[in-house]
Amino acid sequence: MEVTQRFYEDRGLGRTSREWEINPHPTPRIFCDTLYLRVKILYVSQYFPPEMGAPAARASELAHRWSDAGHEVSVLTGFPNHPTGIVPPEWHTRLRRLAYHEKVGRIDVFRTWLWPLPNRKSHERVRNYASFCLSAALRGLTLPRPGVIIATSPQLLVGLAGWWIAFSRQIPFVFEVRDLWPESLAAVGVAGEDSLLHHTLAGIARFLYEHAGHIVVVTPAFKDRLIEDWRVPAEKISIVENGVETEVFAPAPTGATLDLRKQLNAETKFLVSYIGTMGNAHGLETLLDSASQLQHQDPDVLFLLLGEGAEKDRIKGLAQSRGLANVRFLDQQPREKIPAFIAASDACLVLLKKTDVFKTVIPTKMLEFMSCARPVILGVDGQARQIVEEAAAGIAIEPENPDGLVAAIQRLSANRELGRAMGQKGREYIVKNFSRASTAKKYIRVLETLVR
Repeated sequence: MEVTQRFYEDRGLGRTSREWEINPHPTPRIFCDTLYLRVKILYVSQYFPPEMGAPAARASELAHRWSDAGHEVSVLTGFPNHPTGIVPPEWHTRLRRLAYHEKVGRIDVFRTWLWPLPNRKSHERVRNYASFCLSAALRGLTLPRPGVIIATSPQLLVGLAGWWIAFSRQIPFVFEVRDLWPESLAAVGVAGEDSLLHHTLAGIARFLYEHAGHIVVVTPAFKDRLIEDWRVPAEKISIVENGVETEVFAPAPTGATLDLRKQLNAETKFLVSYIGTMGNAHGLETLLDSASQLQHQDPDVLFLLLGEGAEKDRIKGLAQSRGLANVRFLDQQPREKIPAFIAASDACLVLLKKTDVFKTVIPTKMLEFMSCARPVILGVDGQARQIVEEAAAGIAIEPENPDGLVAAIQRLSANRELGRAMGQKGREYIVKNFSRASTAKKYIRVLETLVR
């Protein structure tokens, strides 16, 4: 591995771009009496921009942070189609080529064929996941040799592709666990513990936990689960929390938020926003039940649901059939516009179903809402609740409790200053504990120990 200098800038990591242009192959140097490795990373992720959602954003932001730090980063991913299963028209010609290489900044992005299918029915997801797994496993054998391979879940089968590439080329393999499979599927009724699908996924998960050179998880509870339920040695697991680009997800000028609220016809409303995936895990009937109560009790409250997902059409149909005029839906927006919608909201919702598995998660959107200095109404137990309460960044309620949600909304709508104070405390907490710059740096330290 090439030894290079690590130089810190305002972005948090990396040498200056000027130095990179002048000296693309630096000689070994010492910074703060420590030698740093220049790591060649292949990051295998089915999701990557222009796709939306937390998995694509995480992959992109980490890759750019590592690249800015002087590491050589490649991404192996699919063609954009998530979650609708529709490949954008401008990508049709590239998809027919089966493989495509593009440069995104300093990152080499290698796209490989997959079967585009909507993220709605289980059998469609399985075909979509399996097609990328097989295609990526083959494509990865043809790429420039990296120093370490990271395969990230969701989805689980990506791990098999990463393991195969690493095994075939005798390269260290890191399995990144961002969802617990099959536990998270069983929690929403997709793969019961006695089903063939559950046993198959459990077998794949066990194989990956055993054969990965190292495992990265995003919460302490994930690490505890792997140790207790899967007998993974503690020293094989590192915790690298989800992070937030705090420069992007930041409080917005008042004028900008007023303009957006005007476009939403919400100038005089108390705007409560649910922004993100509308899936089986989120229990959005709770939101509709609360909206039904508030439509009569507090007509100034307006709910905004922004995003896509397997449950969107059903939830939208239920809202229409129940005559909920205080619930509005917006289609998925470009990621660069999301901070503006967050900042324009008076409160932001994070909801999950009431199950033990979800006590282990820390939703990325919760961190993004806090980073934008918005008060969070959190319907999730466990570690996410601990963060909100420790930061005093919002109101935690019992999951799937419409009455609790109504009470939280009414408390904030009656005291706007309380919401602003909670939002500011949340922002301060995220900048201190969950910035993407710090988590990317922590991740690199893990990788450096594997390739020395």
